[in-house]
Amino acid sequence: MAEAAGAPSSLGPDWVLGDDGLYFRRGARVLLLDDADRILLARGHDVDQPERSWWFTIGGGVDPGESDVDAALREVHEETGLRLDPGALVGPVYTRSAIFDFYRQHCRQDEVLFLARVAGADRDGGLSRAGWTDVELDVVDEMRWWTLDDLRGVQIEVFPEGLPDLVAPLLHGWDGVTRHLGTGHG
Repeated sequence: MAEAAGAPSSLGPDWVLGDDGLYFRRGARVLLLDDADRILLARGHDVDQPERSWWFTIGGGVDPGESDVDAALREVHEETGLRLDPGALVGPVYTRSAIFDFYRQHCRQDEVLFLARVAGADRDGGLSRAGWTDVELDVVDEMRWWTLDDLRGVQIEVFPEGLPDLVAPLLHGWDGVTRHLGTGHG
């Protein structure tokens, strides 16, 4: 892969230009559940398409030299203010490659998805935007806890696709098998 010297500054330094011509990075995401089996999602939009928004899981890029676990823990803290113990992460339960448009660029992010739970006291303590980057402040509109049934009825896109059906089998434990979801959008 080529260095990202020509990458738009809006994408950040962790993006590199891949052999396929797409800006690429590794990502770590967390299926963050509360004690009522609700999942925390963020709703965002692209600055070039403010009328289009979608819900997505908590997480982001893996920094150079950082493990997937450390990246997932860091991203949860930065995006929510919640601090998870490393032992709270289960998995990765899924992997996927996501292709999406962001800041006028066609991008690919290879992701690992972990599962974690937070107790009611942690959840009710409130979520914080204090660790958000300027980009996140520009494009993330809200965070919300969703029941899987309510999430199935959402009228805008949810990523990864089919999220309620991905989470449902994990509610009573993970079988230890990391499943690859393939390549999808968002």
